[in-house]
Amino acid sequence: MSFTRTRAFLVVALLAVAAIVVVVVALVRDTQGDAAAGQKCPAGAPTANIDIPAGADEVKLRVFNGTKTEGVADRVSQEFADRGFRTQPPAESKTKFGKVAIIRYGPKSVGAAQWIRAYFLGEADPQYNAKRTTDVIDIVIGAQYKQLATKTEVNQSLAQLSEPKLPPGACAAR
Repeated sequence: MSFTRTRAFLVVALLAVAAIVVVVVALVRDTQGDAAAGQKCPAGAPTANIDIPAGADEVKLRVFNGTKTEGVADRVSQEFADRGFRTQPPAESKTKFGKVAIIRYGPKSVGAAQWIRAYFLGEADPQYNAKRTTDVIDIVIGAQYKQLATKTEVNQSLAQLSEPKLPPGACAAR
């Protein structure tokens, strides 16, 4: 074997040993070695569904009229029904308010509520209730409501709102 080949094998061997040392040091000094894929859910914590539904037919809505104008809830409920959502009979809200809308939801509909917020271009106030056991989303229409967003506007609004966040005290349902 020539001196050049011996020297090349020696360099490759040194590089291999150096690589092994770097890997061992990285594994030994790893500060995340005890981290799990997910944290354990505390006992009694609700499991929240943060997935955006695949289709409108998977979302149940109930619309309330929070304005002084008659028939607003009926009109909005019909618009959601025309877009494929499962709507329950609309109703009058006991409280009237001046904002665009309030979206009330529970752990079973966190992702769906984010999608519904996009129909109001993110201007609806989300109100999460951990004790809510139903998957129906309540929408209270306010005085500043004008109209639901178009499909393109909804997609743009969803991008701006980003992924649904896990509510405080809840665990992700997987």
